[in-house]
Parts: sequence; C-alpha cells; structure tokens
Amino acid sequence: MKSVRKGLRDGELEKDTYDRLVCVESGKPLKTKNDPDSIVTVRICPDTGKKWKEVR
Repeated sequence: MKSVRKGLRDGELEKDTYDRLVCVESGKPLKTKNDPDSIVTVRICPDTGKKWKEVR
C-alpha cells in the first residue's frame, strides 16, 4: 500500500477543485477508513478498490 503523497507524485491520485483526493483511474473521490487505534488513515477508491495510507 502506497502513501497518499506517493500516489499524488506518481499520478495515481489528484486533487479536485475542493482539495478532495480523486482516483485518476475511476475519476471518483476516495472514501476514508479510520481505525481509532492506529495513526494511519486508509483512503480507498470505491470503484477499483485500490488503497493508499495517510498519516494523521
């Protein structure tokens, strides 16, 4: 699982006009999965199922 920053640099992710993360492959905003016991937030594309991690 790559980080969100690496996904942005590699061109897999981009930000829309409202600064939301969008998957380039599907064109849809990412969903968030928070685990209260972890410092990592997982961002998931609803169509492709790809995941990126983001440190809070």
